[in-house]
Amino acid sequence: MNVPEFMNAKAQGRKLSVLTAYDCLWAAMLDEAGIDALLVGDSMGMVFQGQTSTLPVTLEQMIYHGEIVCRATKKALVIVDLPFMSYQVSSRQAVRNAGKVLKETGCGAVKLEGGVQQAKTIERLAACDLPVMAHVGMRPQSVRKLGKMSAVQRDEKQLLADAVAAERSGAFAIVLELIPAAIAQRITETLTIPTIGIGAGPHCDGQVLVTPDMFGLTGFKPKFMKLYADLKSSIIDGAKRYAEDIRKGEFPTEQHSH
Repeated sequence: MNVPEFMNAKAQGRKLSVLTAYDCLWAAMLDEAGIDALLVGDSMGMVFQGQTSTLPVTLEQMIYHGEIVCRATKKALVIVDLPFMSYQVSSRQAVRNAGKVLKETGCGAVKLEGGVQQAKTIERLAACDLPVMAHVGMRPQSVRKLGKMSAVQRDEKQLLADAVAAERSGAFAIVLELIPAAIAQRITETLTIPTIGIGAGPHCDGQVLVTPDMFGLTGFKPKFMKLYADLKSSIIDGAKRYAEDIRKGEFPTEQHSH
């Protein structure tokens, strides 16, 4: 999967699957499962680092995790988030950092948060042949302004303006986060580039979820989440049985000894 193929999926009527990945183990499994794109999201700050928001994540950390994911991925398009304050200062800063991410990780594209307010930056990145995905609606990097991570965005006029501005500026796709389904549908029908929803209803051209959430590892269960497996319970149960076997002297046995 590359950027042109990702874009063409909309015209072909094919829905796109996107999941987050932060390391080699998960990237390899998700890639083998046939996921279209892997997003190395700054969500790692919360699900991987234990932070309360995505704001502390650094560019160097994104590059580190992005390179690991790319190394394990053979088929999926890998997209790496530009973290907080790595592109907001100026278009020049954005070009420098996006170029650094693409060069040092080997990923296929970067993602930044914003529509109208980042239109000039998106345009500059696109002009430098740096593929960029936009992100409108609930923007985690703006949590201090929006108040909370679960703030559903309902200003249809502004949301549509943000989405159109991102497309006109050269974004190849756009994430719609925490937007009422009817508004997301209108945006999807208006744009020619793919829309990737998260908490934005069934009418988007594709969907993205945070992988640890989807598999029950974090305990985070918002309304839009569908639990596809409860790995947390399985892992805790397995670790408990391991510890018990050691205490009882039932592991290792001669069978497990050299």
